[in-house]
Amino acid sequence: MQGRRRLSRVRRGIAAFGTALALALAPVTVAHADQVRDLEYWLNDYGFAKAWSTTKGAGVKVAVIDTGVDGSVADLKGAVVGGTDVSGVGAANGQKPLGDGDDADHGTWVASLLAGRGTGANNGVLGAAPEASILTASVALGKAMGPIGSDDQIADAIHWAVDQGATVINMSLTRNTLDWPTSWDEAFQYAFSHDVVVVAAAGNRGSGTSEVGAPATIPGVLTVAGVDRAGKASFDASSQGITIGVSAPSEQLVGASPGGGYVQWAGTSGAAPLVSGAVALVRAAHPELTAPDVINRIIRTARPVAGTVPSPIYGYGLLDAAAAVTADVPHTTSNPMGDLSQWIHIHRRAEATQAPAPGGGASQAAPAPRKLSPERDVRWGMFFWPQWSVLTTLWLPLALFSGFVALVALGGVGAWLHFRRTGSRG
Repeated sequence: MQGRRRLSRVRRGIAAFGTALALALAPVTVAHADQVRDLEYWLNDYGFAKAWSTTKGAGVKVAVIDTGVDGSVADLKGAVVGGTDVSGVGAANGQKPLGDGDDADHGTWVASLLAGRGTGANNGVLGAAPEASILTASVALGKAMGPIGSDDQIADAIHWAVDQGATVINMSLTRNTLDWPTSWDEAFQYAFSHDVVVVAAAGNRGSGTSEVGAPATIPGVLTVAGVDRAGKASFDASSQGITIGVSAPSEQLVGASPGGGYVQWAGTSGAAPLVSGAVALVRAAHPELTAPDVINRIIRTARPVAGTVPSPIYGYGLLDAAAAVTADVPHTTSNPMGDLSQWIHIHRRAEATQAPAPGGGASQAAPAPRKLSPERDVRWGMFFWPQWSVLTTLWLPLALFSGFVALVALGGVGAWLHFRRTGSRG
């Protein structure tokens, strides 16, 4: 297993004039595990390797609320120290990947970027905090979802993570709405009251998320935007919004897949665990700091990008893990990303005031909340690959519709020719 593994590479192409974004899968290549380490440019470029001279995150528990983390992969050996399933369809230890294809692999990719151990001195995926511990809470989203709604799963997962001693929670998923259910008010408050740092991905424009959605809109959450290798905002792998705190790499990322092997991928799903890893390093180096102080270190030591700081594109700038661990940053008494308690006091009370009084007229049912989905970029190559679901949901209906249009067109042409001949005879 340590020898040759498959590494699929993803290339992105953008057509002009608003046509659909297309992702082209290049031929799958075979790579040695040591080649994977060479792809991890962020370890040096974003200060992780330098920060490791101080700490590698030992003693810090990070909860990964995702599609399940396969702790049996070589790169995560010894990293997963606890787990649960909140979906009702996963394994009790939270290590069964849930979903189809890439959706199922998502949680393991995220965990390997966060706390991968590698497979040798210079082999395999080495995470941002390679000695931090992972707690996995598996959730089932979209088509994989069972009897428990996604909103309830998230609330339950947060409670479990806090009770298990997590001091960092990574959420590489989005609700694709600015708002969130009231059940999340209590769950996130529970995390904040226990001094937990919650890190969330901003979302991907390439997946249809044009603006940041919950949980990345919740006050107090450290929201992560994505940039390319040059440090520029990722066009289709990062959404924008005023709640963004910091930016990190979201392109040309690598991750360990369940069952072995590696994948190169893109999305703020990968940027978030890099920041969660940096948070783990800060918590290990400065155990006396509160969660607001830790977040303050992350954003105040970020490298500003030209323009207004904070900005809706980069937040306070590009992550600098080494500076976050070693710099002298003043103490803060409040979470720089906002106060959820205050938000609830103002907005939930306003919602209650605006609600119609009992018997005061016809009421309308509240719209059903949108289902959560793993925050990741769209794999457009799937639309050109012979998968049954794609054939039945896209190509077959398209073929039938095209055939109908062609018959109508032929009928119209025939009728026109008939009347033309009839007219010429007259």
